[in-house]
Amino acid sequence: MNPKMKPEIEDQRNGRGKSEVEESISRIYPFISRVFDVYEIQKSGDILYFFGTPKVDTENVMGELWAPLEQRGFGGTLKYELGEHVIIVAPVKKSEEKIWINLALFMATGFTTMICGAWMFGVNLTSDPIQVFRGLPFTLAILAVLGSHEMAHYAMARYHGMKTSLPYFIPFPTFIGTMGAVIRYKGPIPDRKALFDVGVAGPLVGLFVSIAVTIIGLNLDVPEINPLPDSLMFEIGLPPLFVMIQKVVGVTGSNLHPVAFAGWVGMFVTLLNLLPAGQLDGGHVLRAMLGKKADRVSSMMPRILFLIGFYVIYWLKGDGFIWIFWALFLWAFAAAGHPSPLHDKVKLDRKRILIGILTFILGLLCFTLIPFKPIT
Repeated sequence: MNPKMKPEIEDQRNGRGKSEVEESISRIYPFISRVFDVYEIQKSGDILYFFGTPKVDTENVMGELWAPLEQRGFGGTLKYELGEHVIIVAPVKKSEEKIWINLALFMATGFTTMICGAWMFGVNLTSDPIQVFRGLPFTLAILAVLGSHEMAHYAMARYHGMKTSLPYFIPFPTFIGTMGAVIRYKGPIPDRKALFDVGVAGPLVGLFVSIAVTIIGLNLDVPEINPLPDSLMFEIGLPPLFVMIQKVVGVTGSNLHPVAFAGWVGMFVTLLNLLPAGQLDGGHVLRAMLGKKADRVSSMMPRILFLIGFYVIYWLKGDGFIWIFWALFLWAFAAAGHPSPLHDKVKLDRKRILIGILTFILGLLCFTLIPFKPIT
């Protein structure tokens, strides 16, 4: 091996021999040497430092190394410090998934959404708590909508070799009983194709399930209910996609069966997720389509939402504070920017570009100026 090896004194104190060091290096050095001209190697603890000069564009170095390092149980990063390029490689410590947490949150969310579903059917849970099970149809519908969205992300991420957690459902005392679900991505994004596929899969699959749930709900008889004392009632605004489905089914009006309402929630969630900003799904898709140029659109989105909210409040005399809230949220959320994929210069093919455009059009069809307003 040509590069000079300088094991740290710390390794000698810990009694680690050269053979262990050389074994680790021999596993990964052939891959590093393809893209990096190494002239010195140092080791501290379990961390290896490869000093040298990139043979390819610095933006592509880790893109070339990510897969072979990951397959051999290592993670790495390229840094430029004190006038030198250095690749820092360390073993990836695998932590076991605590599936019981996902399961517990799923069951808790099932319970909170069932309570909200029961209220939608006019059940007075104070006097008759056993009737909570009447909310089960809404629970099944809303969990199908939210779960399909996150599982599509999960399946596509695993397809591209990315590490990710199972969905974490979030039980919360909102008018639907949940704040949705999230998954945690672990490690870098391989390339723009993976970024696009993972980003677009959730909204498309979730919207498909929302449409199916809406059709089922519109074919069910709307229950006749008497509002509970001191209950807060809302009138919802129907987006164009929902109205089109109503026309196909032959139903009109905004008085909906709870299952159809779950479909409406899915469309609203799809709209919010497809906002092209930050690390929302729409931000992922646009970043994959436009590269770093997407940052300009991302920075403009909070301003656009603020103007929409201002227009609704002062011109339409409606409740536009949802858009003001999301404008402020995105201002903070998008400020951190979007992490670059490892292969950032690999552009998308025309098929993915077309799918991305159609996805944003579907997102627009889920938009309504006043999503909901209290009935006084």
